[in-house]
Amino acid sequence: MSFSPYSMMFFFTMISGTILSVSSTSWILAWIGLELNLMSFIPIISSKTNLLSAEAALKYFLIQALGSAVIIFASTLLEATLNFSLLSISLALLLKMGAAPFHFWFPQVMEGMNWLHGTLLMTIQKMAPMFLISYLTANLFSWTSTSLAAACSALVGAIGGLNQTSLRKILAFSSINHMSWMLFSMLINETSWIIYFILYSLITSSITMLFFSFQAYYFSNIINPQCSSLPKTVSVLALFSLGGLPPFSGFIPKWFIIQEMIYCSFFYTLAILLFSSLITLYFYIRLALSCISLTHSQNKWIYSSISPVSQYKIIFYLLNLSGLLVPSFLFIL
Repeated sequence: MSFSPYSMMFFFTMISGTILSVSSTSWILAWIGLELNLMSFIPIISSKTNLLSAEAALKYFLIQALGSAVIIFASTLLEATLNFSLLSISLALLLKMGAAPFHFWFPQVMEGMNWLHGTLLMTIQKMAPMFLISYLTANLFSWTSTSLAAACSALVGAIGGLNQTSLRKILAFSSINHMSWMLFSMLINETSWIIYFILYSLITSSITMLFFSFQAYYFSNIINPQCSSLPKTVSVLALFSLGGLPPFSGFIPKWFIIQEMIYCSFFYTLAILLFSSLITLYFYIRLALSCISLTHSQNKWIYSSISPVSQYKIIFYLLNLSGLLVPSFLFIL
């Protein structure tokens, strides 16, 4: 993504569409905000020189247009059939955010994007649909559809990441798995899922920016013996943090959600989430073992040549490792 005036303009209109959808008082305004967000995001990810990017933009446009059509159709039937309309809107929003069982487009679109565009897709583009779904959880049909989609997303996100060698697809299925945590926390209270979403966005952004600085799109780029030990170690620790392995930063939001679900007696759903998290940690650890076992024979720590690029990498390192300081703070308190 080049930082041209046109790209910055589309980026600000995309943010404006998200804010309009979140703060809207009617479904028509929410639909307008979603369309503004969509029509601003398509030019950002489109590229004339990259066929994969153009294909991803086309797939994303078709899926989002289908979801928007269902929303505008169901919003006109709210007075006649309330429950059916709210259920249709909930399913359309789940489709737009890529939650299972409507996840089929999400890994394919992620595969055709670079890391900067993928970061927007996994963070900002999920904000408006998730806020709109949180407004519908008071309805029984919407609550049921959200809970079923969350359970399905937990299993699909965990199993789909197995035997994947593309880092973009691994993060795509990991995003689907994290959506299950956010959807279940959304059924408890609004504050829990917002905290989880903020921390998830920070951790995901740190990992994608880390891979972007290394230009690593496949796991072979990290396993490569010519790669130094520091990028390998940091990448492995970042993946552990994303998987929620304690005591890294990624475990902190899951810790909050686990306490809330135990307090609300959601034991069976919590068991599904924990089981899916164990599967994600399994393929993270399996990839980590392959990565660490292949090391370069001349590893050196060079402190004399630290470029400005390396300086902002350090911030990303510390973000995923900041969870190690939490037990110290709790001990002091």
